[in-house]
Amino acid sequence: MAKAPRSLAGRVVAITGGARGIGRATAAALIARGARVAIGDIEAPLAERTASELGAGTVGLPLDVTSRDSFAAFLNQVEGRLGPLDVLINNAGIMPVGAFLEERDATAKRMVDINVHGVIFGSKLALDRFVSRGRGHLVNIASLAGKAAGPHVATYCATKFAVVGLSEAIRQEFAGTGVDVTVVMPVGVNTELYSGLQQLRSIKTPEPEEVAEAIVEALQTGRYEVYVPKRMNATLRLTALLPLRARDAIGNAMGGKDAITHPDHGARAAYEARMERTITAARPSDVAPEAGPPAQPAAAQPAAAQPPPAQPAPAEPEAAQPAAEPAPPPEREPEPAREPEAV
Repeated sequence: MAKAPRSLAGRVVAITGGARGIGRATAAALIARGARVAIGDIEAPLAERTASELGAGTVGLPLDVTSRDSFAAFLNQVEGRLGPLDVLINNAGIMPVGAFLEERDATAKRMVDINVHGVIFGSKLALDRFVSRGRGHLVNIASLAGKAAGPHVATYCATKFAVVGLSEAIRQEFAGTGVDVTVVMPVGVNTELYSGLQQLRSIKTPEPEEVAEAIVEALQTGRYEVYVPKRMNATLRLTALLPLRARDAIGNAMGGKDAITHPDHGARAAYEARMERTITAARPSDVAPEAGPPAQPAAAQPAAAQPPPAQPAPAEPEAAQPAAEPAPPPEREPEPAREPEAV
């Protein structure tokens, strides 16, 4: 006999990247089930506006998932306003596309910071709360690209493989603690992130509301792996048994290569412009410095004066001699002031 679905009424749910797309659709679906929802987004005014439009006491808060301090402050505010956290949905992510060798290092680093480090920070902060209470549900939004890679999204695929692996490791490590883990792997969804990209052959591009309903079902049942559409689970398992050439042939027949390698940059212009702002808004330390003279090895630095070797103890005690003072360190030019961290 199937278990009755868990009630989500009154559950406190925090969603990252919740101001638009899958995050917003998931918030709406959870609100419809009686959950108390907070959305966090790097675009604080949009988060507040979305929360106001969703109603039902939804809270919209600023959140930079690449900063552990910002993530901690976000969850503290959620709990201060709505109560103890029951569910965290790590949804924030970006997907710039393009040839691997043409990808800027700053773009790759920003993707890893948001798509991987953001999930790691959120998972640690939420699990710390969940384990101490003996309950909670962590939901990580990955992608089918975390199971099946494709060209022109190499770094993105790497980040999503990381999220899938992280989720599996967390599931095993926290088994028996009362904490549930879910990893969600949709194909390209009809959101701004997937704008200008072709639909896979024989697979209808899902709407964000379909992903939201799959997340709700996972929260009600405790399911670990969630594919959208569901049939992609069987497709991946079957193709994994085939030789590499056969797998490539099937992927090409489904249009997997063409879907990404020939984007419509006109249709994708708004998203690409927003991604450029996101990348350039990274902290100054995220940008590689200009090449300079090689750093001197530590041995080349002036060493502090060493005390003389110990002498045999005299027959009678003598007054202690003051220790030799170390040579003062070499003077250094003052470092230039760093720009404040961008939000």
